[in-house]
Amino acid sequence: MTNLLPDFQKFLIEHKLVPQRHVPFYALWASRFLSFSNKNQDKKMELRIRFFLDSLTKEQKLEDWQVEQADNAISLYINHFLSGDTSLLSPDTESVAQNEFPDYKETQQKLREALRIKHYAYSTERSYTEWFKRFHTYVTGTKHKDWQKHGVDATDVRDFLSHLAIRQRVSASTQNQAFNALLFLFRTVLKIDLQDLNKTVRAKRGPKLPVVLTQDEVHNLLDQLTGRQLLIVQLLYGTGMRLMEVARLRVQDIDFGLNSIVVRAGKGDKDRITIMPEAVKEGLKEHLCHVMKIHEKDLEKGYGEVFLPEALDRKYPNAAGEWGWQYVFPATSLSVDPRSGNVRRHHVSPSSIQKTVAGAVRKAGIVKHASVHTLRHSFATHLLMNGVNIREVQELLGHKNVETTMIYTHVLRNMSKAPVSPLDTLLMGEQTEQGSDRAN
Repeated sequence: MTNLLPDFQKFLIEHKLVPQRHVPFYALWASRFLSFSNKNQDKKMELRIRFFLDSLTKEQKLEDWQVEQADNAISLYINHFLSGDTSLLSPDTESVAQNEFPDYKETQQKLREALRIKHYAYSTERSYTEWFKRFHTYVTGTKHKDWQKHGVDATDVRDFLSHLAIRQRVSASTQNQAFNALLFLFRTVLKIDLQDLNKTVRAKRGPKLPVVLTQDEVHNLLDQLTGRQLLIVQLLYGTGMRLMEVARLRVQDIDFGLNSIVVRAGKGDKDRITIMPEAVKEGLKEHLCHVMKIHEKDLEKGYGEVFLPEALDRKYPNAAGEWGWQYVFPATSLSVDPRSGNVRRHHVSPSSIQKTVAGAVRKAGIVKHASVHTLRHSFATHLLMNGVNIREVQELLGHKNVETTMIYTHVLRNMSKAPVSPLDTLLMGEQTEQGSDRAN
């Protein structure tokens, strides 16, 4: 088996696309596919691949992981090793037009500037620059290419994404994040078209149902909290807001008269209105009185300003210090803004909220894999259980399509209408017979 397609095996090892111990198996799958392909040259390549994989499942009855490995091997052989040219049986030796790149630090700085011009969140900036760093390390380390002298192209991006899926076995969401970061880098910063990346080996994710807590479990979770922590978690569950939406909530977005909360620049940069639970109104008013005192002390010390989105700080020079723009849940101390260098009071750390929820889940004895986002799932599911129209739930959650909201209908279980298990039917029948025997 080690002598099969030696050039392909060498290619996989040099590019570190798969673990070295798996390389011979990938060569075996590629070899078997080539034999199959030669016998089916009257069919298009897409059909050959599909029929080959179907034969592994139906005729040879191989395990799912083996079929997936074969699928990945074919993709690596055709799209990476042959550079998509199915007429070749050896690596594409034609020179590829390469692009001259600026040096690494200059590119990194331009990436940051482009993200800030387009008003991307700071967390996104950190994530994208980290993916650029990892991509640069991969290209210069595993492929021995000089970034500035030789440049990189779509093939390098495709190899890197496949490397993440096969060798590092990242999740589908992680690979998509890397893809979006590199797409932004090439298109916006380097002005290079990446062409077709659809042939990249993609990390696969099967359908997953959201984790939902029962109302009793939510009640037990809330019992573990007090003060500001309790108020934050009550808002997460009672409004359906996401983690960052609660963290970035501003005073002016709370309307006690209309019992509503305006969520600004949510996912997809969309605004929406959600409900304010009656149960939090008094506690929230008391909390805001405390926050106002903190803000007044900051102003006395010459601070008291917060970050303003987009270019509002230039349009309204004094708005950053106004009460309405302050965060509902401010950080416990002042800090230096990493972008402007100004000393400000940022919003509460998202990680501290996550730790709060994780600790409460543990203390409540909840064994489900519950997180902050579980409270949003529970909010939606419990509304549907109470008869709220799914379109209204869609609006409260800020979903673009109702199909996204429909996922919660799959976790709804109205136990009064649930079918009786055949085991219960069997045992109940036996108990009935035993009761009849005793009566006789």
